[in-house]
Amino acid sequence: MSGAPHPSTRRGPDAVGPETFGCVVLTGGRRPDDLRLALATLLDQASVELDVVVVGNPWQPSGLPAGVRGVGLPENVGIPAGRNAGVEHVDGRLLFFLDDDASLADADGLARVAAKFAADPALGAVQLRVESRDDGPPLRNWVPRLRVGDRSRSGDVAALWEGAVAIRRSVFEEVGGWPGEFRFVHEGVDLAWRVLDAGYRVHYAGDVVARHPSHVVGRHGYSAYYGARNRVWIARRNLPAPLGLLFVATFAARTLPTLLRRRHLRAALRGYRDGLRLPCGPRRPLRAATLWRMTRNGRPPVI
Repeated sequence: MSGAPHPSTRRGPDAVGPETFGCVVLTGGRRPDDLRLALATLLDQASVELDVVVVGNPWQPSGLPAGVRGVGLPENVGIPAGRNAGVEHVDGRLLFFLDDDASLADADGLARVAAKFAADPALGAVQLRVESRDDGPPLRNWVPRLRVGDRSRSGDVAALWEGAVAIRRSVFEEVGGWPGEFRFVHEGVDLAWRVLDAGYRVHYAGDVVARHPSHVVGRHGYSAYYGARNRVWIARRNLPAPLGLLFVATFAARTLPTLLRRRHLRAALRGYRDGLRLPCGPRRPLRAATLWRMTRNGRPPVI
């Protein structure tokens, strides 16, 4: 991720004209139809200026529509690091990350997101509401709050579902981007916590819709492993020891019923072990004020 300012980040507060988005779409190249849909809905956005890059992880993008560039990574660096790799290739005061199997529902979606940022300088990151693209029910983790309630209800949150997220470039660079060490799962929690700790709001936009297939992929050993390891890493990076212990314990209790297969249980136990033993990146304990804000936002840092 480049630390140098991009030309389009130098717009002053009195700048006029459409807001600029640097859009990063991460793909492994295995879902060409989904990728085409994702890019078509991006290119259909009105009243904003977009700079779009497709990051192949690891894949050399080809057959992209006009106006979209491709960046091929030589090896699979994981999801958060793959997203980070695209940022230096796009201009824009705002960044927008879209998974290759997600799409935007309306042509004015990003314009409405831009209006939210323009209205509040303290707004750091926005997650779009996600709805099913097929006949299946929406997934629970698409709404990053403990009580889902009305999915269209907007509000501040303390976590992010990562597949359709906008963030100020300045905030993204200030907090260090996605946690590249995580490779897979929980990176939206770590990023949201660091945005909050930097003094910004994290917002769930229930009025701006992205679409995503509702299929539930069967649990694999790698998800059990990374889920456990990264949960420990979040605690080590961000929380005082007593809260960190509760944070990991509640996750272990909640996910235990999903580990019925012995190989999944072994993978999770290995993840907890490696979470304690392996380096997890810089430790920056959250301020007490941030912990309180998270609790007020409905997600205390023990869940």
